Amino acid sequence: MDLIKPFRDPARVDKLLEMIHREATGSYRFMEVCGGHTAAVHKYGIKELFPGNISLISGPGCPVCVSSGSFIDHAIALSRRTDTITASFGDLLRVPGGSKKTLYEAKSRGADIRIVYSINEALNIAKRNRQKRILFPAIGFETTAPGNAAGILEAERNEIRNFLMLSAQKIMPPAMKAVAEGETNINGFVCPGHVSAITGSGIYRFLVDEHGTGCVIAGFEPVDILSSVLMLLRQVNNQRPDVEIQYRRAVKPEGNVLAKNIMNKVFGLSDEWWRGFGIIPGSGLQLKPEYEKFDARRVFPGYTFTEQENEGCICGSILRGLNTPADCPLYVSECTPDHPVGACMVSSEGACNVYYCTGKRVYSE
Repeated sequence: MDLIKPFRDPARVDKLLEMIHREATGSYRFMEVCGGHTAAVHKYGIKELFPGNISLISGPGCPVCVSSGSFIDHAIALSRRTDTITASFGDLLRVPGGSKKTLYEAKSRGADIRIVYSINEALNIAKRNRQKRILFPAIGFETTAPGNAAGILEAERNEIRNFLMLSAQKIMPPAMKAVAEGETNINGFVCPGHVSAITGSGIYRFLVDEHGTGCVIAGFEPVDILSSVLMLLRQVNNQRPDVEIQYRRAVKPEGNVLAKNIMNKVFGLSDEWWRGFGIIPGSGLQLKPEYEKFDARRVFPGYTFTEQENEGCICGSILRGLNTPADCPLYVSECTPDHPVGACMVSSEGACNVYYCTGKRVYSE
């Protein structure tokens, strides 16, 4: 049984587009929060199929993009220690820190930095190298946090005492609140599917109750995204904002209770810096005191860094939905996936990278 084909069915796509064009009687600005949605929207050419009065703009849902320069510089500083092996996701190696240096440069200068695809691989490196400290720079949202929490519990259970986490993990609702209260005029949110599979739909209720802004949790196929936009159109047209789930094959209202319990057992909320937003209160996930022996910030205190964006880069404004990549003076001319100046060009979920790799080299909205 093909579980994907129905969500790429041309007949269903045509029908949805017909309804969208017919019912789009006003002017609409919707934000797809998730970087995965940004990639899907451009991969399938969905924006070009909409009528001109519907704008779909990118938001702060790319974890690599919103990670702070000081976090990168901290990881670089610890990676230079001769007693340390850094186990990192690959795209994080190319993100410029506030110093404009990268983990990739540190690796080229002799730091022992290894690419992993999960915290489990980092733990295995720790088991094989007991004489070294293993540093795991942790990024991501509620999607990856339960797995990282489970890794910390495994380290505790198996007494893997040479494992350290440097956390820049974040949660989505505070950033969405910042968007709703900021300069970006948004009529509705296309909410992240993977995050919502963990959290459930209740985390977005405040957007309706406090801001009158509707939300639809969407999947990642063309029919998913078009259905979600149609649902948002109808919310706006009927003046009935709500939190709806389109991605019902993966998301339940209550979310994944077991995953949430594991995440909440290990992590507590903290104030966290987001590119484009600055410090957002209660938006970060840091290890609770009972797991402080795994917390790189506590084991190695005293490191201080400043946030500094690369001159000319407007990645922060793009993440707030105020600009598109084409507005950036560095886009294509100086900033490309091979030579990224800003974080939005690094990740495959970053808006600049997505625009570039889908052929929008001189694209304008």
